[in-house]
Amino acid sequence: MDFEIALFIALVVAGVIIYVDKLFGVPKRAVNAKRGSGEATLRMPIWVEYSRSFFPVLLAVFLLRAFVVEPFRIPSGSMLPSLFIGDFILVSKFSYGVRLPILKKKLIPMGDPDRGDVMVFRFPRDPKTNFIKRVVGLPGDVVSYHNKRLAINGKPVPIEASDLIDWPTKDSSQERMRSFFERFGEEKHAILIDTLRSANSIRVTVPEGQYFVMGDNRDHSNDSRYWGFVPEEFIVGKAFFIWFSWDSVGDNFVNWKRIGSFIQ
Repeated sequence: MDFEIALFIALVVAGVIIYVDKLFGVPKRAVNAKRGSGEATLRMPIWVEYSRSFFPVLLAVFLLRAFVVEPFRIPSGSMLPSLFIGDFILVSKFSYGVRLPILKKKLIPMGDPDRGDVMVFRFPRDPKTNFIKRVVGLPGDVVSYHNKRLAINGKPVPIEASDLIDWPTKDSSQERMRSFFERFGEEKHAILIDTLRSANSIRVTVPEGQYFVMGDNRDHSNDSRYWGFVPEEFIVGKAFFIWFSWDSVGDNFVNWKRIGSFIQ
């Protein structure tokens, strides 16, 4: 079950218990108190006590996740070297508009994704699964990928060589993996190219209301090149901060230098 739905159900159950106790339990205990009944009849039932204690916490967490930020864990290496396996990130839920919890309907427009944004979205082929990729194509853009070079509207995206080979993997070497900085406007981000893997050429036009996304680990990413576009209604939010990082690939230790980093 989706965590947001489970949290909502727990919130509703706690609220119903509190409401029913207010209607029936509180008056009954007041009558017993006037009659001088024993302590057992005056005591609040344990499930009511727990509901009263947890309801404010559940409500705060639900509203925070629904409208402000939501935490996610990076499960794969498709965004290397920008995001490591084991990074715990925060995603802004309002950067692209305030959405109604559970139903995912946009209530208040706040902005649209830009090229270069790292975006979390529900996988179009399985909406119960969340994916994270970088936005490279906006509605109306012509996106092409040939000889491992990305071009937007016929213009190659500027890149520059980099010696950034610094991530926890066991099966990669500097000779096989090459890193570059790719630039959208004034912002740049790192990408990886696997020299031993071939890449298919594509050329597509991004439909209105949809986005073309790619992983920074270009030859090891399941992205729009293979399954298509991300509809606007499937967007979850913009990834912006690494609040914790656990090196689950290397020596299983806390990756202190990544904690507190902003996502570029």
